[in-house]
Amino acid sequence: MMDVETTGNVASFDPDLLQLPEVSPLALKENPHIAEGLYEQWLSLPETSRVVKTLLDDAKAGAPLSATGTSSSGNASTSNALPSMFPAGSTPPLSPRSTSGSPRFMKRSGVGLSSLSSPLKIVSERAREDIPQFYFQNGPPPPTELKEQCIARIDQLFLTHMDGLQIQEFKSLTRDICKLPSFFSTTLFRKIDVNCTGIITRDQFVDYWINGNMMSMDIASQIFKILKQPDRKYLTQDDFKPVLRELLATHPGLEFLQSTPEFQDRYAETVIYRIFYYVNRSGNGHLTLRELKRGNLIAALQHADEEEDINKVLRYFSYEHFYVIYCKFWELDTDHDFLIDKENLIRYGNHALTYRIVDRIFSQIPRKFTSKVEGKMGYEDFVYFMLSEEDKSSEPSLEYWFKCIDLDGNGVLTPNEMQFFYEEQLHRMECMAQEPVLFEDILCQMVDMIGPEKETHFTLRDLKGCKLSGNVFNILFNLNKFMAFETRDPFLIRQEREDPTLTEWDRFAHREYIRLSMEEDGEDASNGSAEVWDESLEAPF
Repeated sequence: MMDVETTGNVASFDPDLLQLPEVSPLALKENPHIAEGLYEQWLSLPETSRVVKTLLDDAKAGAPLSATGTSSSGNASTSNALPSMFPAGSTPPLSPRSTSGSPRFMKRSGVGLSSLSSPLKIVSERAREDIPQFYFQNGPPPPTELKEQCIARIDQLFLTHMDGLQIQEFKSLTRDICKLPSFFSTTLFRKIDVNCTGIITRDQFVDYWINGNMMSMDIASQIFKILKQPDRKYLTQDDFKPVLRELLATHPGLEFLQSTPEFQDRYAETVIYRIFYYVNRSGNGHLTLRELKRGNLIAALQHADEEEDINKVLRYFSYEHFYVIYCKFWELDTDHDFLIDKENLIRYGNHALTYRIVDRIFSQIPRKFTSKVEGKMGYEDFVYFMLSEEDKSSEPSLEYWFKCIDLDGNGVLTPNEMQFFYEEQLHRMECMAQEPVLFEDILCQMVDMIGPEKETHFTLRDLKGCKLSGNVFNILFNLNKFMAFETRDPFLIRQEREDPTLTEWDRFAHREYIRLSMEEDGEDASNGSAEVWDESLEAPF
């Protein structure tokens, strides 16, 4: 390689010195040998030879090289950059680069990666932050202050019972410490006394109620956990039987039943059936915690514990309500085998129902019968029927009758389906020498009453959104209630408005109990009773 003296600034090198003919970019792309020729010509330039020689000398001497190729040796004042094809100042500027984090800079500077403050390293070396526990399988533990107060009260109760409490002494603990209805005492006692010793010590109770986080649960969760079996996540009808037995044994309003154990059992069954009718919305016999919290059973349990007159507890526990249901069933069950058939049920309400709707009931479309006898309805099935028939404003009732009318099970009630049931009503009106109402007129009346989203059919959602939807079913298959609705007594309407908390079932059960009690006393039901109960709902056609 030739020796060339360093003269001038290479950065100001004029490309015209190459003496190259003008070549278009397209020609360079199509003829690669042109680029090779240019490269060879560039290497033959004196300036190129000088720069290459300088770089080699610096490399042999171990001198560091700058980014621009300048040397730190004797000729450091001279620019040693490679010759540029562009005139000075005509190249675009490079984007600014930070040398603090550049691997190239760190390598040349001899600085290791570990000595720099990398953002990734800052995150990894940050002090560990403790996240408080937010999920507890058995519920959050109670606050320390509340826990100490509860333990102090427990200690005070166990102070005179150092050996523990027996089952008859446990009721005060259930009511005062656990804040549960007193008739849960026996069930709770046996839940804690797993070894069946007959005694619960102070430590046993603290371990179950406080250490088990029972005291920090809401009352619905407490009752659910106390009643359910350990291997289940739901309640069955049998889970309520111990509670009902203790209620019958201890409630002052039910003392008169202690001499008739058979009616105690029927009362307990009826209460349980009513609970599952209203609360178990899935209808599968498995009452979940979600259903328990959404229903009104907890309030009814507390009311039953506080109220001495059980008949004032209208939800589920009223004895008068049980009396009405049981007597109605007994009247229809002529052979008293505790089963009723179609011919028995058709007599309900003085033959108020049509044959077609009774056929649908016994086809078990709205609900599968619990009785194991073909073509027979058991007592539980009758309770579900009667609650649905006498209170068509409730959601369980609307669902019950909707399934009956929905012949094809497609989730909508069409005019053809409704006309199928109304035809028998129309025939009955003609037999009674009453002016028949054509179905077309009735359909317009029902559409105006319900106000469905689509006038071509009714959905269950349409019916649940209207307070008068029960009258649709009365129009279709209960002639007595249909006629009573058409000729409503203003006095009865005013009564309903004065006490809106009473349901249709509450009013019906009250009237029927008065009638049945009068018959029991041997009095004429029609003598002076019209002022108390509404004859129009039960008047024979």
